[in-house]
Amino acid sequence: MTDARRPLTILLASPRGFCAGVERAIQIVERAIERYGTPVYVRHEIVHNRFVVETLEAKGAIFVDELDEVPDDRPVVFSAHGVPKAVPAEAGRRKLLFVDATCPLVSKVHREAERHNEAGRTVVLIGHAGHPEVVGTMGQLPEGGVLLVEDVEQVGTLSVADPLNLAYATQTTLSVDDTTQIVAALRRRFPAIQGPKQEDICYATTNRQTAVKAIAGRCEALVVIGAPNSSNSMRLVEVAAKYGCARSRLVQRAADMDWHWLEGVQRLGITAGASAPEVLVEELIAGCRERYDVVIEEVRTTDETIVFKLPRQLVA
Repeated sequence: MTDARRPLTILLASPRGFCAGVERAIQIVERAIERYGTPVYVRHEIVHNRFVVETLEAKGAIFVDELDEVPDDRPVVFSAHGVPKAVPAEAGRRKLLFVDATCPLVSKVHREAERHNEAGRTVVLIGHAGHPEVVGTMGQLPEGGVLLVEDVEQVGTLSVADPLNLAYATQTTLSVDDTTQIVAALRRRFPAIQGPKQEDICYATTNRQTAVKAIAGRCEALVVIGAPNSSNSMRLVEVAAKYGCARSRLVQRAADMDWHWLEGVQRLGITAGASAPEVLVEELIAGCRERYDVVIEEVRTTDETIVFKLPRQLVA
């Protein structure tokens, strides 16, 4: 390769990768396997990352789409994205042993939605249609209790029964900037709308976007390690492009990297979505070292110390 040893500076965004909710969800599956033996069933991908899913499969997890694929005598774990109320209700009806790995920050949004519903308010949910977290949040309330908006344009066409009894909530993995604009549009159109005391977008999503903003203007190309169905990972690609690095893309792991794409690049940004393990970052850096004379500069914008407790039933 003609440019095999040319210099490449890697700007490594920090924080990156696993958040506390993802670490907890993975630990829940691992602990469930230790406690109940194999197989342990998991409804949907525990987090949106194939490497994580395949690692857990190798340990004895079986991933399924719906509860009817789970035998009566085996435990089932619900994914970190949360589930509609009908799912644990059905598990209870079948007397299944189930463990809920819903991220506590998603559970907080569920409780907020329920409180608003009990107070007679319609909830406007800002999020992406079809995303498991959105499906789960909408499934906390009766039909019609939640109205979904995906962008500012949809705010303009939103039809509500009582503009004076509205509240909003958001998916936890959205673009901070886009959500700010949608909330502003909602407040303009519905001045009485109520919102959360603290924004629903989780600390990890916010921190990873802030770290990308800090390096994007200094990079000629930027790689986000993550899955195409991972909302927070896709938002990082968008943020990088918006904040000065038009050549930004999602890569699942080093084996998927198009190295020709880096031709002429001297400064490469690297980050990882909240469901991508650090081993995949190390794998990509190793791939870079095979081809270039690499210098790494880690750009840290904050430290994360949050840890979430495991469910009581898995704590010995």
